[in-house]
Amino acid sequence: MGVMNYVIRSWGPRTIMMRGLFLCAFCVSLIGFSQTTPNITSEVDTTFIKIGDQLNFKVTVEVDSTDSVIFPEGQTFSPLETVEAFATDTTRKKDRFTLMKTYALTQFDSGSYKLPAQRIEINGKGYFTDSLRIDVATVPVDTVAQKMYDIKPLIQVEKSNAGWWKILLGILVILGIIAGIMYWFFLRKKPLTEAEKVALLPPYDRALLELKKLDNSKYLIQDEYKQYYSELTDIVRSYLEEDVNVSALESTTDELIVKLEMMKDAGELKLDNDTIKQFKSILQTADLVKFAKSKPPTNVALQDRKAVEHIVVKTHEAIPEPTAEELMELEAYQDELAHKRHRKKWMIAGASALGVLLISVIALTVHYGVSMVWDTVSGHPTKRLLDSEWVASSYGYPPIQLEAPEVLVRQEVDIPEEAKANIKELQSFMFSDDKALLTLATTSTTFTQPAEPEFEKTIEQLLKGFEEKGAKNIITKQEEFVTVTGVKGIKTYGSGKFKIPGSEELVQGKYVILSFGGKGFQQQVLLTWQDGDSYAEEIMNRVLSTIEVKTEV
Repeated sequence: MGVMNYVIRSWGPRTIMMRGLFLCAFCVSLIGFSQTTPNITSEVDTTFIKIGDQLNFKVTVEVDSTDSVIFPEGQTFSPLETVEAFATDTTRKKDRFTLMKTYALTQFDSGSYKLPAQRIEINGKGYFTDSLRIDVATVPVDTVAQKMYDIKPLIQVEKSNAGWWKILLGILVILGIIAGIMYWFFLRKKPLTEAEKVALLPPYDRALLELKKLDNSKYLIQDEYKQYYSELTDIVRSYLEEDVNVSALESTTDELIVKLEMMKDAGELKLDNDTIKQFKSILQTADLVKFAKSKPPTNVALQDRKAVEHIVVKTHEAIPEPTAEELMELEAYQDELAHKRHRKKWMIAGASALGVLLISVIALTVHYGVSMVWDTVSGHPTKRLLDSEWVASSYGYPPIQLEAPEVLVRQEVDIPEEAKANIKELQSFMFSDDKALLTLATTSTTFTQPAEPEFEKTIEQLLKGFEEKGAKNIITKQEEFVTVTGVKGIKTYGSGKFKIPGSEELVQGKYVILSFGGKGFQQQVLLTWQDGDSYAEEIMNRVLSTIEVKTEV
């Protein structure tokens, strides 16, 4: 006591007050720290259910308002299955939050199951709930009123073609677009331009129309006599070449007059001499204007214009009427011409469609490569599997989850008598495509005793099975395999020569055997495929990247 009095006296009143404040602050900090400690509780509404019934697993977490909480997601309750994860219910009490998460769980096999502890992550730190024991009872069956039957064998179901109409609709739409483009640009009767309408007129009507257009021109007003006489003579020469069938455009004035006189003498053209002389005079005047830069009076030019129209009319009247035979030949010629035009349109349309197809194939080939385009067109078996809609599913118990191009089918497995004492249950599922030379299988085995599985022995039996089926030169390697969620297993892989189903031919192939397990159970995945098949390699890599196993029974 004396010592204590001495210590108090030595501290003094001021020192004692400071020490008191320090102790109070320390106590407050301890109280505050104790308030921030998360409080986690878990419970189920029942520990006994019947097959297929549901139970509610409720997790309650009490934390500060600033804490970050992450609840379990997915199938983390194995061997129980998650039916539904309900929305988190949040309640606030002063500066604390109470979070309540409820999961609906079920099981379809009878037995006593352990609901594993669940990890709750709070601010990056993991906290675990208590594990619980759940009993699942069978549903009693009255075998007197309801007879018992054997399990029906597997039935091969043809692949559904329910989506064929979508493919057909897509093809029809593409063909419709191509047909519309071909019709619009090649087969459609396009509206004629003014020049095209004039070109389709008979030579006589077209000559008269062009003479009227020449009347409306400003050549004479602008003193362009050369251009005026050039068009005037071209009009009459073109008419003669088309309607009289005489080479007028390339002939000189004298040559053309001689040809007309010869036709007149032969009775092919009933023109009088005055008309021919008048025509020769006009052509000579035109030659002087075009080549000698002569400039006749305007009234002379106008008279020549009227004289040309008179010559055209007289020539048209002088042409003998065609005979019935000539008319038939002309009709046949026009029909042949129309047929050629129609055929030309179809040839252009077909060539265009072929060009579009060829360009599309070349573009796809440049972008994807020759082999991929050819494999797509020819329907390469493994590429077809790779491009199909994949299925994610769980197989056996303990479950093996993976994605595959097709659903794995349950296999009937006969357990040897000598192995029945050690094996409680063996479930096997497999998908095999003989055309693609590809196999994917899973096996889940539960043992009668809680002993560690003998992986090496099982792997040796699988390799021996390869040899019994004709495989040769099998090379084996082994390494650790880790799933996405961190479950570790053994990967046995290698290559060899394998028999093609239904043949004695051997091809180079590859295989992978994945082995997982624990006390009382074993899980294995087997993959085989042809070496050098890049699509099969992609399939297997994708399968391996999706494998997940549950290691609790």
